[in-house]
Amino acid sequence: MAITSSAKKALRSSENKRVVNLRRKNAIASVVKQVKKLVSEKKMKEAEALLPSAFQAIDKAAAIHFIHKNAAARRKSRLAALFAKK
Repeated sequence: MAITSSAKKALRSSENKRVVNLRRKNAIASVVKQVKKLVSEKKMKEAEALLPSAFQAIDKAAAIHFIHKNAAARRKSRLAALFAKK
């Protein structure tokens, strides 16, 4: 258990960061999963409508350094490539 006040503050801070990171991770995962599901079901119009929100979630994660900017670019590229295949 934390003894010093700075250690207690570090615990509070890390808990807040964990919550924010978990929220960001779930936002990315859910929207990407929806897009992939719609593409697999050949519902291209609905998937294309969700694509900007997927890009937005990925960009926001990169902006707060949750994921690296190159990782964000790679994820966006792979999502866009799904539409080129179908």
